[in-house]
Amino acid sequence: MSFKNGLYILWSFSLAAVVGSLFFSEILKVPPCDLCWFQRIFMYPLAIIIPLAILKNDRFILNYILALLIPGSVVALYHNLLFYKILEEPLIPCHSEVPCNSRAFQYFGFLGIPLMSLAAFVAMMGVTLYLMKKEKKTT
Repeated sequence: MSFKNGLYILWSFSLAAVVGSLFFSEILKVPPCDLCWFQRIFMYPLAIIIPLAILKNDRFILNYILALLIPGSVVALYHNLLFYKILEEPLIPCHSEVPCNSRAFQYFGFLGIPLMSLAAFVAMMGVTLYLMKKEKKTT
């Protein structure tokens, strides 16, 4: 996979996550919980900075992408621990209309919005780390 193709893959993941989250909140009218908002804070900028990096062929962008993916993944992991009731009490209580462990949408009996978010963050982190490793070999 070339560097540019890897960025296109990352961009497609980020766009899917942004469009998916907006679909749930704006079309299906499911208000996001507090943890969903934090995950959006880390995902949404990627849909803007990745195409800029593609246009400029900026190879340093991987550091910025990773700087957003790591905290986003941590929040998504914590959200999953609450959602699947591995942790009973949140460290910080959710104050939004929807509790953070709400099971408003769950596909196939297990696939909830928090797991979809975590999957996007982890997949993007895998592609980013692969590209970083590949870039390190070429320099």
